[in-house]
Amino acid sequence: MPIGPRGEKRPADVIGAAVMVAKIATGEMIEVLNTKSDRVRSGVAGANARMKATTKEHRKEIAEKAAAVRWK
Repeated sequence: MPIGPRGEKRPADVIGAAVMVAKIATGEMIEVLNTKSDRVRSGVAGANARMKATTKEHRKEIAEKAAAVRWK
């Protein structure tokens, strides 16, 4: 079975995918979605901590520097 973008298992053919969708819609099968990994959650926490630790002016300087590099 191929792996979907969030790690879920999916059927390789169209008919198998349609059957799977029908089973999920009727409640015969429960779709289990993966939660965010620990790396993603710690990255978000680090970004929030950095935002609280820096001043508005410093964040503006960082954003201007990043925009200058991006539009080079």
